[in-house]
Amino acid sequence: MPTIAEFEGIRVMMYYRDHLPPHFHVECGGEEAELAIATLDILAGSLPMVVLRKVREWAAIRQAALALNWVKCQSHIQPDKV
Repeated sequence: MPTIAEFEGIRVMMYYRDHLPPHFHVECGGEEAELAIATLDILAGSLPMVVLRKVREWAAIRQAALALNWVKCQSHIQPDKV
């Protein structure tokens, strides 16, 4: 699973050919969650509120890049660092 970003102890990843809806995975301090790219809602897992806020702020300005990486991963193409 490619890591597409790391910041403030937060790791953001995408799986190749993952299930819908388009989403990304986040790991931080032993917690894990999946967030929808379009809405930034948590689809699975949980994160501390302070981490979730940081991830949403980070992702909100990178949604187009995240969506493009989703398409690349669906085609088993290496995604870009975001």
